[in-house]
Amino acid sequence: MSTGVPGKPARAVEVYDFSRPTTLARDHARVLELAFETFARQWGTQLTAQVRMISQVTCEQVVMSGYDEYASSLPATTAMVLCTVDGLEAQAVIQFPSAAALYWVAHMLGGTGLPLPPERPFTQIEQALVRRLMDDALEDLRYSLGALLTLPIAVDGIQYNSQFAQAAATSDLMIVASFIIRVGDKTTAATLALPAEALLPQLGEPGPPVSATPPEDLLRAQLGWVPVEVSLRLAHARVLPSAILALAIGDVLAIPHPTHRPLDLVVDGRTLARAAVGSTGSRLACIIIDTEEKTP
Repeated sequence: MSTGVPGKPARAVEVYDFSRPTTLARDHARVLELAFETFARQWGTQLTAQVRMISQVTCEQVVMSGYDEYASSLPATTAMVLCTVDGLEAQAVIQFPSAAALYWVAHMLGGTGLPLPPERPFTQIEQALVRRLMDDALEDLRYSLGALLTLPIAVDGIQYNSQFAQAAATSDLMIVASFIIRVGDKTTAATLALPAEALLPQLGEPGPPVSATPPEDLLRAQLGWVPVEVSLRLAHARVLPSAILALAIGDVLAIPHPTHRPLDLVVDGRTLARAAVGSTGSRLACIIIDTEEKTP
């Protein structure tokens, strides 16, 4: 019997390869974020020097995705600087709008960059200047990643169509960092994609490092830095509520604490030692007589 209610559309099922996860472990993601944030600062400084305008680069996020997914997220027309990674078939990619690069080049040549140029391929002179900017950016990348990037990397060529630029196989995993580049008052987005196989081996296995120190020693060391309140206390005296309510200035309460007996040193309500009252400079102090464990 038909009720006239349309059925739910069939959900697309995507096959997930558990041997090739597409998400970064939290430890790995944090290490990479710190490295790419360092690269962003270095890149911004380099752009300021080359373009001769105040520039700032900010790292927005770092993710791992397949190359096909990465390429599909890019504009159809954009500048893609392909970089060879020694020993790998997959290439690294530095992507940014060609119009933004033409704006940078105009300032490098002493112009204003206005009006903003359209998206178009670079001329030979423009390509040479952009390539020099990318060579310097790769130097900053090698410095920032340090031991994470052990393979040599170099600029190979520039493509202008994200769908035709085959930097890697569609199933290859890429570490993709997204950036916001501000040069003067102009802001643009850029991405940097590195083959995951160039970085992941140096990151090691995810998870907290295993300490050789026994857990009880670690706990004792941490507790040794926790501040606690210490007080000196006389022996308890039992007093009737009526006496407490009738207290007045000048009243004397008898405390059953012998005058020759040291005071109790108390931490969190527990007596740990005996101490005599003394002084240090202008302040009162106590001298430990014995500890609770040694008191019979």
